[in-house]
This record gives sequence, C-alpha cells and structure tokens, in this order.
Amino acid sequence: MSFQQLGLIGCGLMGGSFALAAKRAGLVQKVVGFSPSFSSVQKALDMGVIDEAAKSAAQAVQGSDLVLLALPVAATQATLALIRPALDSSTLVMDVGSTKTDVVQAAQAGLQDRMGQFVPAHPIAGKEVSGVQFADAHLYAQQQVILTPVEATQAAFVQRAHNLWSALGCQVKLMSPQDHDAAFAAVSHLPHLLAFAFMNSLSAQAQGPDFLALAGPGFRDFTRIAASEPHMWRDILMANAQEVLAQSQHFQQQLQALELALNQALSTGQSEALMKLIEQASTQRAGLAMGSKAS
Repeated sequence: MSFQQLGLIGCGLMGGSFALAAKRAGLVQKVVGFSPSFSSVQKALDMGVIDEAAKSAAQAVQGSDLVLLALPVAATQATLALIRPALDSSTLVMDVGSTKTDVVQAAQAGLQDRMGQFVPAHPIAGKEVSGVQFADAHLYAQQQVILTPVEATQAAFVQRAHNLWSALGCQVKLMSPQDHDAAFAAVSHLPHLLAFAFMNSLSAQAQGPDFLALAGPGFRDFTRIAASEPHMWRDILMANAQEVLAQSQHFQQQLQALELALNQALSTGQSEALMKLIEQASTQRAGLAMGSKAS
C-alpha cells in the first residue's frame, strides 16, 4: 500500500515525524507541507521532512491522496472547511489530535458531505519538546494508535487508515470518540494537570528553588510531562474539561484517603491502612505493561 502524495498540514513534531516515517517505509512518494509558521516550513524543507512547501492548506491538499492534520485541535474546523473544496473524493483525511469528541464535531461542521473520508486518529506517542527539528522517523514505531470513526465514516477509509498505521509499525485500536476521551482523561490528561500543579506548588514556595536543587531521578520521572508545550496542553485540557474534572474527583478521593491514613498512623501508631493503600498502588503499577508514552 502506498500513496502518491501526502498533504501535511502542520509541520511540527507530530506531523514531521509522520512524514519521515511514511517516507522511510515507502508509503508516500511525495510530501507537500503547509504550516502557519514560515520558519517551520523552511526547517521541514531543509531537513527533508517535506519535498515541497505549499502557500496554503488548500494548496497542500491539491493532488494529495492522503492528508494529515497535525495542528492544535482548536484549528480543526476552520482548516477542514478551507481544504474541503480541494479534496478529491478518494482522499483519506486524518488528524493526530489528543482529543476526539471535539475533533469529530469540528470535522462534521468543516467537511460536511466529505465527512465519510475523515478517520480521526490519536497516535499515543510524543515528546516534551515541540517543533519539526525534533521530528523522528521512529516516533510511532511499536506505539498504539487509536482510531475513532463515527457512523458517517466510510468503512473503506477506516481500513486504509488501519493499514497505513499498521504499516508504520503501530498497534491500531478502534474506539468511540467518547470512550477515547474518557480513557485519556484518566491516563494522560489528568496526569499532565497534576504535573503542572505539582511544579507550581513548588515554585510558589519560598524554598522552592532549594528543594528543586536536590531533585533526583524519581522527581524527574514524575514531573517529565510538566515540560510539555503549554499552548497545546491548554487546548487539550479545555477540550476535554468535563472528563478531566471527573477524573480529578477520583484522584482527590484517593489523595484524601492517603492523607487520612497518614494522619491515623501519626496519631495512633497504626500504619496498616497506609501500608495497604501503598501496597495496592505498588502492585497495580508493577503489573502494568507500559508499551508507549501517553500524550
């Protein structure tokens, strides 16, 4: 399976990595790229990520039998509406957004009668850095990709998307947009929120810099995702706010349970309840297979 031309809209880390991976695997013959940032397009050209620069999103789509949106999710509807007139009826259109319910709604409004060609996708991969200069042809290898087709999505396009991601070495799974957003609020979006809050809790303390100077590997592991791109994560958290807030309630209940057990241990000398909660978490984490980075 191969495509003649990839129209890449968004020449950053995710889009650039996809282009490099697809070219490396021989899945696309040519990549035409567009980005609102001229410097990103120039870097992509210089790196060989794209073969040709387009002056607009619509121009990138012209002649493309594969289109990938790698833009902030908030730009989805406007971008799809712009490219819709240039789409061929056989062109597969995908995105790489971290939320899916809002993306589907945006696609329905932007693509209208072309909605059947759109297969929402979320590759579970990423880095804490952004920009095409960090693009990596191996970023998606052996990672999960979630496809969230809806009733209007044509089965033939879902199959093509499935085959494409599989050919890139990905493990492909299908979910509904709603189930996707609920799941990733739990395993990705809330952890980012907590990492942001934890770093802010330290910086707000007078001794914060002194504490940070003593941080070791465990601290770096725990807070790694706090360095993620702020604009992107603002959009993700806003787009999936209800599910994130629901997961936050679950987290607060467990934090309160641990605090209660700790207070009980201090006041009574009985630490069984605290030990039980720690063991429960330790056992669950030890048995968890971690095959990819959530994003």
